[in-house]
Amino acid sequence: MSTFRSLRVRNYRLWAAGALVSNVGTWMQRTAQDWLVLTHLTDHNATAVGIVMALQFGPQLALLPFTGLAADRLNRRKLLMATQAAMGLLALGLGVLTLSGAAQLWHVYVFALLLGCVAAFDAPARQTFVAELVSEADLSNAVALNSTSFNAARMVGPAVAGLVIAGTGPGEAFLLNALSFLAVLAALACLRQGELFARGGTAAERRGSLMEGFRYVWARPDLRALLAMLFLVSTFGLNFPIFISTMSVSAFHGGPGQYGLLSSVMAIGSVTGALMAARRAQPRFGVLMVGSVVFGLGCLAAALMPNVIGFGMTLVAIGVAAQTLTTSTNSLVQLSTDPALRGRVVAILLAILLGSTPLGAPVVGWVADTFGPRWALGVAAAAGLGSAAIGLRYLVRHRGLRLLREGRRLRCSVQPVACANAVSAAVPAEQGGAAR
Repeated sequence: MSTFRSLRVRNYRLWAAGALVSNVGTWMQRTAQDWLVLTHLTDHNATAVGIVMALQFGPQLALLPFTGLAADRLNRRKLLMATQAAMGLLALGLGVLTLSGAAQLWHVYVFALLLGCVAAFDAPARQTFVAELVSEADLSNAVALNSTSFNAARMVGPAVAGLVIAGTGPGEAFLLNALSFLAVLAALACLRQGELFARGGTAAERRGSLMEGFRYVWARPDLRALLAMLFLVSTFGLNFPIFISTMSVSAFHGGPGQYGLLSSVMAIGSVTGALMAARRAQPRFGVLMVGSVVFGLGCLAAALMPNVIGFGMTLVAIGVAAQTLTTSTNSLVQLSTDPALRGRVVAILLAILLGSTPLGAPVVGWVADTFGPRWALGVAAAAGLGSAAIGLRYLVRHRGLRLLREGRRLRCSVQPVACANAVSAAVPAEQGGAAR
């Protein structure tokens, strides 16, 4: 099966090209923003970086009652044009403020909060809009290719940002990000609306509150387990701006070039993980288990590395594992969810993936400041292994996982359950709601 099969669709090709340019700019801004706070506005204060992350991703939780409903009820293309334009203007404003020399820490806090509010509406609409660009058969592949684009940009964006910061300063990186939004706006404007796929679900079916999404998730043991695993890893494990910046500055005494390079090195693993997900015909729950274990062990190894080269090598493995977790979870959830509720369920997923950062980032930043960045990575390692434990509990309780002895060998036995595997449940779930 072709890894890039979704690119055969014209609308998806346009979207993917615009998104790639915008994603490069986004990673430039994230890198420049963290460096601005860590080295220009504070004296290597990791807690301040954690607060910025909390303000930027906190609205995913605070605005959850509205963002999923907007993705289900509004025209997603028009909604995305509005949110992308607003984020471009915010990047422009922060860039002008920084270049003028007037930027203060509280300014960055305010811009991070405003960007988070806009992104809270943008994210579920962007994720579920993919279902309008490709057929259901290619949805898993398209989701994985979106992640590939995002993480390919992670290889380029931080490295370019490091060069821009070293050459001129972080303000220029913010301006370049503002320009990058023009690409995705142009792509949205050029889509052939007559070739968009049906959203699924009538207007009447799409009515209802966010609670409909919560009830739907609660009735599905597979979704509960997936989201619980994601919550633990995203809260305490996916705080890479803190891990990489503090290890680069405090443990390895590097400058912006080294920080950008380490971020790009990790993206190599992320792109690899996304391409592996794109090549799979369907995502599987067992892959998430492996990803959680590798993530935990990878963070533990990173915490113990004595030099920057070894640390960079472990970042590749961590990137593969993290991308396997997030991409496979996204695909499993979208494929198994009733299309009429997809926006609300994806909003819940994104609130967990991004909105849990306000809970974990300050804690991880405090651990890095108080005990050192290696201990912060230890927290991430515990989160990964804890996520694997949640997945194991689900397999034992709901899929009858057992160890069977065959002569001198042991093998795992898993009983097929209709709702246990999100992909096998995809057809009945989309025809009639939650699988029983």
